[in-house]
Amino acid sequence: MKAIRFTLFFSLLVFVSACMEDSDSPNIAVDQYVSLLKKGNYEESNLPEFTSTDISRLLTYRNDRQVIKDFPRNWISSYWNEECTLGMYVLWTIESIRARSIGSDKLTGTFPSQNPVVENSETFEILEQSNSVQKVVADSYFEWWEANKAWDFQKFHQIDPLADTDYRWH
Repeated sequence: MKAIRFTLFFSLLVFVSACMEDSDSPNIAVDQYVSLLKKGNYEESNLPEFTSTDISRLLTYRNDRQVIKDFPRNWISSYWNEECTLGMYVLWTIESIRARSIGSDKLTGTFPSQNPVVENSETFEILEQSNSVQKVVADSYFEWWEANKAWDFQKFHQIDPLADTDYRWH
């Protein structure tokens, strides 16, 4: 009986996942995306399918500490983060660009991980998303981009901006 329930649950999960991956991501400009997030009016269920050409503009918002509460969440996560800063969400959006470009096995639809929060890369403990944590993440992405932006994105997209930190996306 457990095997039948597991099979049914797994089949439903695969079906829902396939539907989520097929749903359209909005075609939207970075500034419009950020404006909608700030106002709590971004109504799409996925992150936009931005490309590497959008990273520079997204990075201008990396230090924004405005708290947002209405944003797309990865539906497979059992962890519910009620809010996050706009800057962390934008950095997670950049990670989505990178994760999609390398075909990351952590992708669910356009979501690069389960949540727009970082955890300790050794203990996997979700950290308090403090200003100092956001600064480290923001600086890491900025430095990664500045050091590599002259190259074709395909030459450096596999480099994890958080590799030299104690953090990873949850």
